[in-house]
Amino acid sequence: MARSISGKGKKSSWGGARISEPGGQTSYRPTREQILAYITDNPDRSGKREIARAFGLKGNDRLWLKDMLAGLQDDGLLEKNRKRLSRPGALPPITVLEIFSSDRDGTLLARPAERDDDDVPIVSVRVSRGDKGPAPGIGDRVLAKIFRNKDVEGPPYTARIMKLVDRRQEAVLGVLRVARDGTFRLEPVERRQPELIVDAEFLGEAKPGDLVEAEPSKIGRYGLPRAKVLTVLGSLTSEKAVSMIAIHAHEIPHIFPSEVLEEAESLAPVSLAGREDWRDLPLVTIDPADAKDHDDAVFAAPDEDEKNPGGVIVWVAIADVSAYVRPGTPLDREALKRGNSVYFPDRVVPMLPERISNDLCSLRETVDRPAMAVKMTFAADGRKLRHSFHRIMMKSAAKLAYQQAQAAIDGIPDDKTSPILDTVLRPLWDAYTVVKRGRDSRQPLELDLPERKILLKPDGTVDRVIVPDRLDAHKLIEEFMIQANVAAAETLEQKKQALVYRIHDAPSLAKQETLREFLATVGMSLARGPQLRPAQFNTILERVRGQDNEALVNQVVLRSQSQAEYSPNNIGHFGLNLRRYAHFTSPIRRYADLIVHRALISALGLGSDGLTSDEEARLEETSALISATERRAMAAERDTVDRLVAAYLAERIDETFEARISGVTKSGLFVQLPHFGADGFIPVSSLEGDYYIYDEAAHALVGERTRAGFQLADKVEVKLLEVAPLAGAMRFEMLTEPKPLPGSTRSFDKTRGQKGRMRAAQDRARARVRRR
Repeated sequence: MARSISGKGKKSSWGGARISEPGGQTSYRPTREQILAYITDNPDRSGKREIARAFGLKGNDRLWLKDMLAGLQDDGLLEKNRKRLSRPGALPPITVLEIFSSDRDGTLLARPAERDDDDVPIVSVRVSRGDKGPAPGIGDRVLAKIFRNKDVEGPPYTARIMKLVDRRQEAVLGVLRVARDGTFRLEPVERRQPELIVDAEFLGEAKPGDLVEAEPSKIGRYGLPRAKVLTVLGSLTSEKAVSMIAIHAHEIPHIFPSEVLEEAESLAPVSLAGREDWRDLPLVTIDPADAKDHDDAVFAAPDEDEKNPGGVIVWVAIADVSAYVRPGTPLDREALKRGNSVYFPDRVVPMLPERISNDLCSLRETVDRPAMAVKMTFAADGRKLRHSFHRIMMKSAAKLAYQQAQAAIDGIPDDKTSPILDTVLRPLWDAYTVVKRGRDSRQPLELDLPERKILLKPDGTVDRVIVPDRLDAHKLIEEFMIQANVAAAETLEQKKQALVYRIHDAPSLAKQETLREFLATVGMSLARGPQLRPAQFNTILERVRGQDNEALVNQVVLRSQSQAEYSPNNIGHFGLNLRRYAHFTSPIRRYADLIVHRALISALGLGSDGLTSDEEARLEETSALISATERRAMAAERDTVDRLVAAYLAERIDETFEARISGVTKSGLFVQLPHFGADGFIPVSSLEGDYYIYDEAAHALVGERTRAGFQLADKVEVKLLEVAPLAGAMRFEMLTEPKPLPGSTRSFDKTRGQKGRMRAAQDRARARVRRR
């Protein structure tokens, strides 16, 4: 039976302890258990104000509630997500689910999509008979509203479907092989799936070595399951085959429907009508040398207003995708389904067809293009004084690469940069010097984590892995884009226009405490307090700069951070140290930016193609979808890098490599090869000389007897023992001796240690047998 929530000034039916206040008044304060029960049952109404309202708390009782909630967070019983509180591991009120099975009563069962932790909750999916559209089934992805299941039996959550996101075929992706007995076998890409037999009459056009999609047949009681080939995706040895595995494994839409392509091809360039003419302003694009689409252009000049001495004006123009992609059209529906472009080392899966992304919306050199632009004025200390948005027609004065623009500033201009060095490039760098003062004053989180880039040979295999130089040209564009994004969020808030924010929550109290425990092992500390700021992390990072543990501390601080996401509810951006932030600058490759463009058009009266009322009503739903597609893209890109490197190293078994420990778990060590950017695994059972126990606070495996071991970010030497290219998995042997870890806080249980040593010895014996 559901409990009612009290009205104003009444005692809550949730109950509570009776408290006598000065003046003879009586109030009712809930117990810890009642607060936890309320938050569990009402995940969508779990902000502090909503909890206070539910229990009828006012005045001093609200201060008491604040302290009570902080205590529950300190005890690990609650965690804060945006402005809401939830039980650890609880699902958000709206999320994307993947239906994977059904129970014996036929009720569909689902789990959160793109969530790969060990404790994934199961969700019971309710399907109403009155729902319109096709019924969901196993393999489908759905956007759903989540409810806590109050029944004792059954899954902990139930879900009501809001939208069918993607319908998936019941197909297995794998590589066709010939077994020793001459039968055809399908080796699935997904490591957890069993091998399948493919009878000759069901091969179709497939040949050994081909990457195929196959439909499993009903599994018999004995032997391996069988399958029928549905589609041949190409040879595993062909160019771009590795990224195709990730595309299919993560169900990334990569083929545009014919109606989408037809709509894109039918579009004509927009005219100047209704737009400001900025074609004489020498805006330039600065992008990677191999970029095919150009969605941002910049220009800067000193502010001639005598009231702003030393100030600058920065213009940022962004491709006007909303002029071509209208709400509710096939183009728009497909863009939302994809959510974002996906970037692999060997290909790009675009959010929009090339007719849009590489042609009509790309800010090509000396070609008229429509754009949404913002003009920003900064004071000499880097503070943004004002800004204004404009819908314009522009003409890029030059298409430049980062290295090309930087070389010109460094005194090595070429034929293209020399004519614009004094009129365009130097004013841009002067403006960046000013804007950077504001950034330095703001103190965003400054992690030193260099990004690696895989360079491929013409056949699609790995040539080498590089760490591109981080140039001032990169930082200039990045900071100008951040300021434009802030301006968009500020304008929409001022106009009271709904939008999708880019939010980044502060680290949870649990993660803060884990970080404090780690810092204690290296002689450092992190102050406690309700208002944690990025500057506190920066102080820690600065203290270890140039020291042996610099990489270790950077990695642990990174792991303490929350994941950025999209939401119509603003909580600010912790990493950038900004109160409001939205994505505005990349509408060619991110649907979130397209929403913000439409919101600006509506709020500022810049046209009839702005955000519709239906879109506004679905902003929470849309935010959940595009947050999920972003995580999907990141996982697919990471898997592709792992497979490429594993295939590259498959011929180098028994070779030794320099590595760095990138992860520590109870079961073993993850090591990353710095020259290749991919991870492998060392099972704890293969570490000889001691029985190793996981020290979570120190991020280390510590020997029970010697107190020596291996810690996150340690540089080590390893031998490659085994490679599974299809799965992107590698197994290594540790060659480096364990180092003393006197700071380890782990206490050891002797009985468990004796049993553990026996298990470890047995595991090592089995491993030696397998190697023989």
